[in-house]
Amino acid sequence: MTAALKIDPKLDSYSFLSDEECDAKIVAAKSKLGKRLAILGHHYQRNEVFKHADFSGDSLKLSQMAAKTDAEFIVFCGVHFMAEVADIVTDGQRTVILPDLAAGCSMADMANLVKVKKCWEEISSVLDPDQHVTPVTYINSAADLKAFCGSHGGIVCTSSNAKAVLEWSFARRDKVLFFPDQHLGRNTAYMQMGIPLEQMVTWDFMKPRGGLTDEQIRNAKMILWKGFCSVHQMFHPNHIAKFRERVPNGLVISHPENDLEVCGKSDFVGSTEYILRTVRSSQPGTHWLVGTELNLVNRLADEMKAKGVTVEFMSPMVCMCSTMFRTDPQHLAWVLDSLVEGKTVNQIRVPREIAQPARAALDLMLEVVD
Repeated sequence: MTAALKIDPKLDSYSFLSDEECDAKIVAAKSKLGKRLAILGHHYQRNEVFKHADFSGDSLKLSQMAAKTDAEFIVFCGVHFMAEVADIVTDGQRTVILPDLAAGCSMADMANLVKVKKCWEEISSVLDPDQHVTPVTYINSAADLKAFCGSHGGIVCTSSNAKAVLEWSFARRDKVLFFPDQHLGRNTAYMQMGIPLEQMVTWDFMKPRGGLTDEQIRNAKMILWKGFCSVHQMFHPNHIAKFRERVPNGLVISHPENDLEVCGKSDFVGSTEYILRTVRSSQPGTHWLVGTELNLVNRLADEMKAKGVTVEFMSPMVCMCSTMFRTDPQHLAWVLDSLVEGKTVNQIRVPREIAQPARAALDLMLEVVD
């Protein structure tokens, strides 16, 4: 959903520039564009890009900032679905730009509209989903899936408000189809709401009827899409066990995109904003093990070191969001220089017929959690 799919040949010349040369171009372009420009930087961005952001946060927080700014151009240093949300919540009144169109989300790609519609149709052979099932999509999903939810009495959730959204959903219908991240759905329903695991089934989109029997579908309270975040699957319970042996008084905090066993062995579980807020409020001498994306953890570790707080990355392996990493200083310098020259590249535009029902699902979420 973008109005600019052609590759600008000028981009090739930027690929040969050093980060330092790009820094100079970015600073100069920001100065020339002034208040016409707002750069949004997601927490998972690499430092070389993150340092140029005017606003930082998680995907929803940044989109809400986009809606409040008067900037003409919003450059979203994140991934594709985030830029879509920014375009939706600004009603297409801003020019939203994604520096690299290849910056997607593998988890979001696990649930596309064709697969979800097929799931809905297959469920309908067992029961009437419009009567019994509320579709709930994690904000980490494509705009057309948000629109699907908006068109079927459904709603959007974030990692911080999933519990409130699920409570709202169950007050209206007896089942929830939750996509694309099975772990956020399972962790929220089981750990925060006490829904038994026996009342949850996983819909395998690679199998007919999700690999489930009629009875499993009828008896399920939560139908969880078999999607996941590849970064958060790098964290394992043994990482926590080894940390507790080494640091008996240490604390463990994890993102709810981790699997249930990791979250169950953690002291705290919450969104990126929750992780930042919790660690930042800790006392000197506290030692944290953090189970979320590497760039965020490294920046937090540097920040808290001066306060006498130790922050440690959970996995011994380097695991960062590879698609988020695609946004580099070269792409950022290119899109900003293009704006200075009066040319817009990589604009993200969600068609009105998709944006309207997607906006309804997003607005409903904000109404529910307000």
